[in-house]
Amino acid sequence: MTAVADLMDYAEVVESYDPVLGLEVHVELNTKTKMFCGCPNRFGGEPNTHVCPTCLGLPGALPVVNGKAVESAIRIGLALNCEIAEWCRFARKNYFYPDMPKNFQTSQYDEPIAFDGYLDVVLDDGEVVRVGIERAHMEEDTGKSLHVGGATGRIHGAEHSLLDYNRAGVPLIEIVTKPIVGMGERAPEVARAYVTALRDLLRAMDVSDVRMDQGSLRCDANVSLMPKGATEFGTRTETKNVNSLRSVERAVRYEMTRQAAVLASGGSVTQETRHFQEADGTTSAGRVKETAEDYRYFPEPDLVPIAPSREWVEELRKTLPELPWERRKRIKEEWNLTDEELRDLINTGAADLVAATVEAGAKPNEARSWWVQYLTQQANVREVELADLPITPVQVARVIELVNSGELTNKLAREVVQGVLAGEGEPDEVVDKRGLKVVSDDSALIAAVDEALAAQPDVADKIRGGKVQAAGAIVGAVMKATKGQADAKRVRELVLERVGA
Repeated sequence: MTAVADLMDYAEVVESYDPVLGLEVHVELNTKTKMFCGCPNRFGGEPNTHVCPTCLGLPGALPVVNGKAVESAIRIGLALNCEIAEWCRFARKNYFYPDMPKNFQTSQYDEPIAFDGYLDVVLDDGEVVRVGIERAHMEEDTGKSLHVGGATGRIHGAEHSLLDYNRAGVPLIEIVTKPIVGMGERAPEVARAYVTALRDLLRAMDVSDVRMDQGSLRCDANVSLMPKGATEFGTRTETKNVNSLRSVERAVRYEMTRQAAVLASGGSVTQETRHFQEADGTTSAGRVKETAEDYRYFPEPDLVPIAPSREWVEELRKTLPELPWERRKRIKEEWNLTDEELRDLINTGAADLVAATVEAGAKPNEARSWWVQYLTQQANVREVELADLPITPVQVARVIELVNSGELTNKLAREVVQGVLAGEGEPDEVVDKRGLKVVSDDSALIAAVDEALAAQPDVADKIRGGKVQAAGAIVGAVMKATKGQADAKRVRELVLERVGA
């Protein structure tokens, strides 16, 4: 590939080329055990503690299919409007990676469990784009490599590598789109909106925690360009393991500008994997991309085929939850939201979070206020998606309940939320650990009021003289003395009582 120092201006790219996208999303299922053995399926843990002879690929160990994972795969296929195979089987995908101890991945090749579906995606301005789904197939995840000693954390320049096989064998569903064409300048936006909609759907189905920051949902973005008027797809690149919604959009946009510059200079795009650099939004070359033939697929001899009965498939169809977009339509009507208010909820990623908070007992306006304002601000500070904040709708509803009961002020409630975000436990635990309950003992408040009045006798005289608004200075002093743990309304009442106003 010809080296190119500059990128093509984005407006020039979409004027000269038609982008073609293909998105491959890997979803770790939240089953209790791994795909083919009984090891716990849990994120983290001491390295190489969630392993056994089967997921380590030791001689003589035989796999057994996780029934719950098959059930989840079928439900995902149904939610994506796919056909469910009447008969399918696993295959061995052969390649050398040090983080695959068997030296092959158990996957599905030409016989996926779900195929030929679609997902309707709503863009920021309300336009609906139908994204075709080629297939959704079952497989197992790899382990993790930690490259030590280099500046980038990648293998190049590292002094040595460490391997953790805890993740090896975790159930995966890979969802592959059909080529997405005709999107023009909106291609990056469509990519982000698709992964967003897919994540929302999978979360609503409770088949995965879809934590992109922990790798339980990862997107590989395939991008190629066709000169305007051409009918043949260009050579594609595959940007691997993009782990945030914003990064999906940035990766697609960058590859479009990079590839266009290569083509405009007379060069040719190399079919390869690429790595996305979060720091500057660029991609860098990985390895030349293999074709299906390179993987030498063949049927897995140690696993029986899967043949879900039509009766079972229809039973599973009945378990599908209310789809996120249908839920949003319903709450718009129930909460009397305008189109703009609903769009704000969707654009901040708060719609389903607010709905879940309401279901947990909060009022709609209170739930909206917390998620759209304070928690969105916290997500921006942490540079994560709102749904990836380490706080749940149930926890937010509990904080709101504590405020409404008078046990917390709004200021104290924000401190409680900060504690939950910091991993200090449930809201009530944070209240106890930090000593954040409102001071409701009148005797303690009266003592603080009297002390503040004694310290500011001129203000006390003004209040006695009828300038009731001057009570604010005394209330402020009491709030400061009690570290914000007093009920300001009750303090004001006591101030007026103590001066006889």
